[in-house]
Amino acid sequence: MKNTVKTFKALSDPTRLRMVILLMERDLCVCELQFILEMEQSRISHQLRILRDADMVEDKRDGKWIVYTIPKDMEKRLELVLGSFLGEDMLDSKRIKQDRDNLKIFLEKQIRKSHCIPRKDRT
Repeated sequence: MKNTVKTFKALSDPTRLRMVILLMERDLCVCELQFILEMEQSRISHQLRILRDADMVEDKRDGKWIVYTIPKDMEKRLELVLGSFLGEDMLDSKRIKQDRDNLKIFLEKQIRKSHCIPRKDRT
């Protein structure tokens, strides 16, 4: 039961919920989340740390970038939870639609390659 409570606590924040929804669609780095969610790096990193502590996301290296992903076992559970509890609310959310539009723009313009500074190269 402890893990269930930790999961629901992590999902109780709108920003973290938005991040989880995006990460269920695609693995993303911090700079991509910044662009999509239109938030500062420090806020994104803080929310990712909470999700990581709840075992909802993990990070992995992709070349020069640290990319966040939802573990496969968690992804299945999240699909059930989000589908059951959010259903149409999630699909009708203007904020979620905007996030998905921003994700599409980001991918089309390949912004990671031109705008994201790899973590180890930051000063």
